[in-house]
Amino acid sequence: MILPIRKFPDPVLQRPGEPVMDFDDALQSFVSDMFETMYAAQGIGLAAPQVGVSRRVTVIDLSGGKDPEQKMVLVNPEIIERAGKLYEEEGCLSFPEIREKVVRAARVTVRAQDEHGKWFEAEGEELLSRCMQHEIDHLDGVLFIFRISGLKRDLALRKIRKMQRAGEW
Repeated sequence: MILPIRKFPDPVLQRPGEPVMDFDDALQSFVSDMFETMYAAQGIGLAAPQVGVSRRVTVIDLSGGKDPEQKMVLVNPEIIERAGKLYEEEGCLSFPEIREKVVRAARVTVRAQDEHGKWFEAEGEELLSRCMQHEIDHLDGVLFIFRISGLKRDLALRKIRKMQRAGEW
């Protein structure tokens, strides 16, 4: 089932997600719905708060559904190691039409659980690293727009307000 994606300034987007304790059929179904929603929106990552659920769950697939081996579910994730720096453009499904350059670690190691509750570590470089950090930020209630300069953030917020007034947001 495709879930509605919340847009900024929905308050759920800036609230830290609650840890997942139950790895049951409801979680499996929710993860499946998140992948379906992400693919329908042509995204490569989606966090639970973006669909209105304040829980620490995110899905990632850099292949956009073309390679099942690239599907990744991160439940209760935490970044345990960072290295290097990248300054690249990012977008966000909760900020359609807003893209800005953001500084992120070039490589990260993440410790998380899968949708069945099994702990694992995963390493990401470049785009995967950026995506992991972006989605984990969502789980912490941090939006990419708050990782850009104040001037660029003000311009982006002005653009959003203009689109809201026009009924386009």
